[in-house]
Amino acid sequence: MASPRPPSPPFGRGYFSVPFERFVRDETFDQLTSAFTLLDTVETYFDSHVDLLQRKLQKHSDRLKMKAEETFKIKDLKLKDLKIKDLSGDLLADNLEREIRNFKLKLSTRVTSLSASWQSAKVVRTREKVSFFIGVMTLLGSALMFGIAPQWVHIAYTVMGLYLLPLRFYQYKKRAWHYFLFDLCYYVTILNFIYFWVFPSSPALFVACYCLSHGSLASAVITWRNSLVFHDQDKVTSLFIHIYAPFSFTVIRHFYPNAEERFPALKAVGDLNPWKALLLSGAIYAIWQILYWKFLLVDRRAKIESGQRTTSFSFLLNDKRGAIGRSLSAVPAPYREASFMGGQFLYAILTELPAVFLLYRSSFWSAVFLLAIFSVSVWNGGGFYIEVFGRKFERELEALRKEIAESSARSSSGASGASTPGTLSRGTSHTDLLSLNPPLEAFDLLELPSDSSSNTTPSVDENESKKDI
Repeated sequence: MASPRPPSPPFGRGYFSVPFERFVRDETFDQLTSAFTLLDTVETYFDSHVDLLQRKLQKHSDRLKMKAEETFKIKDLKLKDLKIKDLSGDLLADNLEREIRNFKLKLSTRVTSLSASWQSAKVVRTREKVSFFIGVMTLLGSALMFGIAPQWVHIAYTVMGLYLLPLRFYQYKKRAWHYFLFDLCYYVTILNFIYFWVFPSSPALFVACYCLSHGSLASAVITWRNSLVFHDQDKVTSLFIHIYAPFSFTVIRHFYPNAEERFPALKAVGDLNPWKALLLSGAIYAIWQILYWKFLLVDRRAKIESGQRTTSFSFLLNDKRGAIGRSLSAVPAPYREASFMGGQFLYAILTELPAVFLLYRSSFWSAVFLLAIFSVSVWNGGGFYIEVFGRKFERELEALRKEIAESSARSSSGASGASTPGTLSRGTSHTDLLSLNPPLEAFDLLELPSDSSSNTTPSVDENESKKDI
C-alpha cells in the first residue's frame, strides 16, 4: 500500500513562477517539485557570480589595453624625437658608441678630480714628508746593513728596485717620459737582477755588470747631477738607480763573507783581466745601443721629432746650456745621432777604466770611490735646498718690500700737508708689518726708509743684506 502523499506546501496560488505552479498542480511531477526548486536556486547563484567575474575580467582587460596603448604611445614619441625609423645595426652601433663616449667622459672627469685631489697642497706636503722619512731611513738602514750584515745588501737592492722601478714607469708613462726608461741605467739594473737571481755562476755576466755599474751608472751621478733630496721621490729614485748598483757589487767583491758560495762566478774571476773585461762590457753595451737605436731612433722617430715623446738624445740636444747640447748643436743634423752614440760608447769605456785597473783589486779605493760619488750627490742636494728654498724666500721677501713701499707711497700721497712724510711712512709701514702673515723675525732684516723717496730704490746695503738672506 502506497504511502499517503505529503501535504502540499502551505502557499497560495501564484507564489511560484509559472513553470513551478504547473508542477504543483500536476500530481505526476509532484515528487520532483523540491528538486527543481533547488536547481533554480543554484542557477540563480552561479549566474550572478559568473556575471560578476565576467565584469571583473572585462575591467582588467580594459585596463591592460589602456596601459599597452600608453606604452606604445610613449615608444612612438621617443622614436619620433630621436628620429629613429628602424633599429638597424648601424643605429645600434651609433648608440653603443655614444654610450661608450659618455662613459669615458665620466671616467675622465673622475680621474681628473682624483688627480686634482692628489696634487693638492696638503697631500703634496704629506707625500713629501713620507718620502723624506723613507729616504732617511733607507740611508741609515743601508749603512747599518753594510756594517752588520753585508750579505743582505743585494737583497735590499732588489727589493727596493722592484718597488721604485714600476713606480717610476707609472709616473713617467703618465707624463709621456717613458722613453727615458730605455736608457742604459735601467738596462744595467735589469742585468744586475738577472745575475743575482738567475745566473750567479756566469763570469761574463758578472764582469759586464761590475764594469757597467762602476762605469756609466756611477759616473751618471756627476753628469746628470743626481741630488740627495730626501723629500723628492723622483730624485731619490734616480740616485738609487745610479749609486746602489756599484755599492752592491763593491760589497760582493770586497766585503761579502764567503762570496764564492753565493756567487760562484767570483772563483773564475779572481784576477780581472782589464782588456777582456772592457771587451765583455763593450759587447753588452753594443747590444743595448743597437736595440735603443732600432726601437726609438728608427721605429719611433716620428713621435720624437713631433715632440710627442722625449728621449735622452732629444733632451740633451735641446739643452743649449750644457756642454753636450752645445757640442751636438755644432754637429750637422745628419751626423748627430751617430756622433751621440759614438760619444756615449767612448764615455762608457772611459768611465770603466778605474774599475778594471784599480777598484776591482783594492777595497780601499773602492770605498773612496763610493764615498766620492755619494759626496757629490750630497753636495748637489745641499745646493738644491739652499738655492731653491733660498731663492724662494728671497722672492717672497722682495715682494714684501715692494708691498711695504707701495703702501707707504699711497699713505704719503693721501695724507694732509701738516703731517711729515717720514711720520706717515713709519706709521703705515708698522701697521702693514703687523698685519702680514710671515713671522716677525724676517722683518729684523728690513730697514724701513724714513721717507717715501727712498722706498722704490734699494740701497747697496739692502742688496747685500738680501744676498745674505
